[in-house]
Amino acid sequence: MWADQSTAALRALTEHREDLVRTRTQTVNRLHVLLAQLLPAGAAANLTADGAAALLRTVRPRELLARTHRQIAVDLVAEIRRLDRRISVAADAITAAVAASGSTLTRLYGVGDIVAAIALARTGSVSRFAFSAHFASFAGVAPIEVSTGDVVRHRLSRAGDRQLNRALHVIAITQIRGDTAGGAYYQGKRQTGKSHREALRCLKRRLADVVYRPLLRDTDTSRGTTPC
Repeated sequence: MWADQSTAALRALTEHREDLVRTRTQTVNRLHVLLAQLLPAGAAANLTADGAAALLRTVRPRELLARTHRQIAVDLVAEIRRLDRRISVAADAITAAVAASGSTLTRLYGVGDIVAAIALARTGSVSRFAFSAHFASFAGVAPIEVSTGDVVRHRLSRAGDRQLNRALHVIAITQIRGDTAGGAYYQGKRQTGKSHREALRCLKRRLADVVYRPLLRDTDTSRGTTPC
């Protein structure tokens, strides 16, 4: 019962944070539109509340419409700051929940508290997956053969849990950018002629096994058993 509640709590926390991040993105997009109308050059893509506030301080329009746009932009900056604080609070709660879970997922390269929380929340009881292949299928990273004549290729599955799939994607991209075994594996696939997408698919499938092992090990440890 406690494990079920912990999983449900992690899912609630991660979904809450995702909602906040989504709302922030929408708010920033609205602010970009207004700044493009107020400033000839608009604003940089990676706009922050402080950056937007600094830009607005350079604008003192006289026309009614422009003044209205500036006031709305000021309100949106305040809203972004509020969302940033709420996202930070949600992230702190997720960090505390992951620590309380005793998960060792964060020991893996590319797995921070947010990614670990998503993996734990979406997986639930890992014991329901008898083999890592079942876990990979659930995550939507099991390869699907697509053949055309004599050419045999594979594509990413469109099935499976999308959030867990995205978590594996984040891990894969992080490992590719770092000096890691995963990055070396990806580069090895590229050298055999595979495209970026094909090599990434192979790496995500490999990472499903990598993530599955500590999930299973943590479960066995909490039960006081030793994996075979």
